[in-house]
Amino acid sequence: MRLKRILLLVVIAVLAVFPLLGQEGNQTITASNEITEKEFAESNLEEKLRILLENEQLDGAVTGVSIMQADTGEQLFSQDGDIRLHPASNMKILTAAAALETLGKDYKFSTEVLTDGEKRGKVLHGDLYLKGKGDPTLLKEDFDQFAKELKAQGIQKVKGDLIGDDSWYDDVRLSQDLNWSDEPFYTGAQVSALTLSPNEDYDAGTVIVEVSPADDPDGKAEVNLSPATDYVTIENKTKMVPSGERKTISIEREHGTNTIVIEGNMPVDGSNSRSWASVWEPTGYALNIFKKSLEEENIRFIGKSDEKSGVTPKGAELLTSKQSMPLHELLVPFMKLSNNGHGEVLTKEMGKVVSGEGSWDEGLEVIEDVAAKYGMNKDTIQLRDGSGMSHKTMIPAHDLSQFLYEIQATEWFDAFEYSLPIAGESDRFVGGTLRNRMTEEPAKGNVTAKTGSLSGVSTLSGYVTSANGEDLIFSILINNYLGSSSSMRAIEDDIATTLAEHEFSE
Repeated sequence: MRLKRILLLVVIAVLAVFPLLGQEGNQTITASNEITEKEFAESNLEEKLRILLENEQLDGAVTGVSIMQADTGEQLFSQDGDIRLHPASNMKILTAAAALETLGKDYKFSTEVLTDGEKRGKVLHGDLYLKGKGDPTLLKEDFDQFAKELKAQGIQKVKGDLIGDDSWYDDVRLSQDLNWSDEPFYTGAQVSALTLSPNEDYDAGTVIVEVSPADDPDGKAEVNLSPATDYVTIENKTKMVPSGERKTISIEREHGTNTIVIEGNMPVDGSNSRSWASVWEPTGYALNIFKKSLEEENIRFIGKSDEKSGVTPKGAELLTSKQSMPLHELLVPFMKLSNNGHGEVLTKEMGKVVSGEGSWDEGLEVIEDVAAKYGMNKDTIQLRDGSGMSHKTMIPAHDLSQFLYEIQATEWFDAFEYSLPIAGESDRFVGGTLRNRMTEEPAKGNVTAKTGSLSGVSTLSGYVTSANGEDLIFSILINNYLGSSSSMRAIEDDIATTLAEHEFSE
């Protein structure tokens, strides 16, 4: 227990007496200036939580808290648990569960390479189609493999166009509530059925921009892209400065273009700056990288060939294809790293599978139906995207904890639980967004929960086991705060740690 923080939470500037409603009836805790660790430990659970929620950092904010027993669903504590609040990335709890329920934990995405032409000798006469079906895990290496397989089939030249087919989903690239300030970055990358990730974090539709000190101290910093591509244009406005000066590098793509502007000072002994920049129109990006893979295998386009978007004709011949990892594996980077793009892809994929339309509207309807199936009231919630980036999505904390209770009985719950970040576990693909939080027992390795963060919003919902073995479910939704995000996370951590430390009476 973080005693110092707890002491600060309950310092009373003027009055030394405050009432609390305990689980065992009306009780009053009296403190001269502070409550001792012993007094806090001897308080019942509701008293402890009320003390923590008296934090002055929450003044003016709305904090919805709902805690229940995982075995019975009995409500143990609620503060504004029925108030609709923004969940931020706690929305991903619904998206992941709906995907498991709708698609199945072994569901895989696919990508195909097809042609409407025929091979004559070493020349493919006809167009070559790269057809995406939503896979957010495609890497440059996968396109390399496609190229190798085409070469193995004897194709050395293509007399036709290279066409990217993203018609599996609609052509709406950004969810309706996404802020312009998020759009240039990986947190707001565009969604396409044909896309590419730069590495195994699988931030689809992005390119990694790395800025490092240059050998010439009077020149500009060095810029490298991964994967290497000319689909984006780098505008390098950096300046090398002497050792010891402050690094001021910024990396941002201009809205509506693929021009990435890099500005600021880079000391000669400075550390590298690295950023994931989203691309404008990821279909063209994927096509650009695929063509590079073909060229690396000496497969050339001849005649008046072009790169463009289009729809694969019916009856086209399948030349090669790839399936993604199964859904239960994809949920690990999605949930543990809080990958926004995966949330939106899964939403559109559910719409495509259930209704034949890969759109946000159809996908969100599927998520709402699953939410209602597992204890949520559709009249009480408002869902606007699959990632939680929207400031218009609203869910009460009690509905989230009830949902977490109900899904425990599903056959896919183990896959869902495994995908949640685990407090204090340093491995990124284990601890995820909780790897640097609650790093001491009994919370470490015990609290498994989804984090969430937006401007003025901080959330944490999941599972924890108490000191004497009571399995608990909790949801904490903090909205409209003006303090630091770290102070909000500290309050969430104190609540989760208190649950882990608490001993229930027999």
